[in-house]
Parts: sequence; structure tokens; C-alpha cells
Amino acid sequence: MKRFIPMALLFTLAANLLTSCEAIEGIFKAGMWTGIIVVVAVVALIIWIISKVAGGKK
Repeated sequence: MKRFIPMALLFTLAANLLTSCEAIEGIFKAGMWTGIIVVVAVVALIIWIISKVAGGKK
């Protein structure tokens, strides 16, 4: 339970600060190629974080 509370606060803060409509608007204003690069970078970052968390120590 102690670990749940900080994670819930983090997700609540992220949900309030990073709305999807604002992100999409920013991507369209920046241009298609910038949007593609940003999306690929974010997906790669998420995959890397998941692999570090799930992979653990070898």
C-alpha cells in the first residue's frame, strides 16, 4: 500500500499536466516528421523502461 500512494499521485499529476489533445496539437503544429520522430522516441523510451523493469538483473 505504501508503494501505491506515490504511484497514484504520479499518475494523477501526469494526467493533469499531459492531456492528449494538447500533445496532438503540438505534434501537428511542429509538422509530420517531427511528430513521427517524437512518437518513435517515446515508444522506444517506453520499451527501454519496460525492458529494464521486467528484465531485472542478469
